[in-house]
Amino acid sequence: MALLEVNDLCIQFGGLRAVDDFNLNIEQGELYGLIGPNGAGKTTVFNLLTGVYRPTEGQILLDGKNITGHKTAEINRDGIARTFQNIRLFSKMSVLDNVKVALQDRYHYNTLTGILHLGSYKKLEKEMDAEAMEILSVFGMDKDAELLSSNLPYGQQRKLEIARAMATKPKLLLLDEPAAGMNPNETAELMDTISLIRDKYKMTILLIEHDMKLVSGICEKLTVLNFGRVLAQGNTKDVLSDPEVIKAYLGDE
Repeated sequence: MALLEVNDLCIQFGGLRAVDDFNLNIEQGELYGLIGPNGAGKTTVFNLLTGVYRPTEGQILLDGKNITGHKTAEINRDGIARTFQNIRLFSKMSVLDNVKVALQDRYHYNTLTGILHLGSYKKLEKEMDAEAMEILSVFGMDKDAELLSSNLPYGQQRKLEIARAMATKPKLLLLDEPAAGMNPNETAELMDTISLIRDKYKMTILLIEHDMKLVSGICEKLTVLNFGRVLAQGNTKDVLSDPEVIKAYLGDE
C-alpha cells in the first residue's frame, strides 16, 4: 500500500476546475517531484493535501487512513508537514525556538508547571532543547541556535523552515519550491540536505520545484501538472524527455 494515495481529486472555484481528476501514489521513502508551468495547480494540490482547501471530489489516503477534508492541524498530527513558497518563520524568535514550536504537540506540561518552572518543566524544556538542536545539526545550523530567525541569510531561513517541519516527525514532508530565490551554491547545498533527510530519517518527500537541475538531480519520480490535470507521470528521466512535457514548458517551435 502506498504511503500517500490520491484518487480522482478535484477542486472547483466557481466555474474553474483548478485541479481535475488528479491521481497520485507515493511509496514509503520515495523522493517525488510535482512540476508544471506557473498556474498549473501545484500549490493548490499541496493546499488540498494539507486541509487548506476541501476537495470538491476525490479521496486522500495517508498510510491507509482517509484524511479527505480534515482540518490542517489534524492532518499535521496524522503525519503531513509542509513548507511554503513564501517563508513563514517566527521572525522575532530565535532559530532554536522556531524549531521548538513544532515540538509542542509531543511535549506537555500544565499551565501551573510552566508558570512556576517546576522540575518537570525544566526536564521537558531540556529534552526539547536537545531534540531541536539535533535537528538543527542535520542542517548545519546548531551554531546559529540563539540568533533571531530574521537575521539569518535567505538560504538559511529556507533550511530553518524545513527543519521546523521536520520537528513534527511527519510521515510525508511537502516542500513548496524550496530552492526559490537561492543561488546555485545554495541550491546544490539544499539538494544534499534533502537527500540527507530522506536517507537519515527514511523520510518520504514530495516537492514542488521549478529548478530542473534540482528536480532531475534528486527526484526519483515525477508528476507533471498542466492546467490542473496530470500531463505525465513516471520515472524522472522518462517524464523529462516526454515531448508533451517539453511542449508544456517551452511551447511549440
